[in-house]
Amino acid sequence: MGKEGSELFPLPGEFIMVWRPCDDALQGFHVQLVVFMAEIRSLSVFCGSKVGANPRFHKAAEDLGVIMAERNIRLVYGGGNIGLMGVVADSVMAAGGEVIGVIPDFLMKYEVGKSNVNELIVVDSMHERKSKMFELSDGVVVLPGGLGTLDETFEVITWKQLRQHDKPIVIVNVDDYWLPFEKLIQSLIGQAFAHPAIEELYTVVDSAEAVLPALESAPIPKEEVLTSHL
Repeated sequence: MGKEGSELFPLPGEFIMVWRPCDDALQGFHVQLVVFMAEIRSLSVFCGSKVGANPRFHKAAEDLGVIMAERNIRLVYGGGNIGLMGVVADSVMAAGGEVIGVIPDFLMKYEVGKSNVNELIVVDSMHERKSKMFELSDGVVVLPGGLGTLDETFEVITWKQLRQHDKPIVIVNVDDYWLPFEKLIQSLIGQAFAHPAIEELYTVVDSAEAVLPALESAPIPKEEVLTSHL
């Protein structure tokens, strides 16, 4: 058994355990298991190649970029110079932060690959793009977006349920944009295609300001959530 605050026991992925003795009127001393999230240094941000109809989507992307730069968190994103992708990248760079873009070669002409980022990685396919973005990040943030954003979001949540990673995932529900997504998840649960606690695989917040606290306090999914699909 570890000494107070001094012994760390590794867990898979981004977690550590700390044993701490604490007072107990009946049993003298016992130990508490405290779980901390390792420091977030890099985030993948999934978002639209359009800015959307609501000006608050643009504002949320700008705000997130500033927050990330102020905390020295590197942005990993889809490499485009348009839509919310371009907004969040510009915001991070304007605030002095680091940006890595990952874009498939065939999308360069459509999404206008952003050449003034710290690094622009050109890959062969959409699959390679998602894999590289995930590899370079410690967590995922989802802003409003379209089909591509939905695809990326469902994939990283599924990977987490399949125990391929334990990185935190935060969805920014600006003006209830992701309410239909939440209703779809509830429908999956209601029709017995998903475990009732599947929502532990991700966290939903209402603003960019709530993203980092949510990442730092992301829940650890119950064992049954991770294995209920088997």
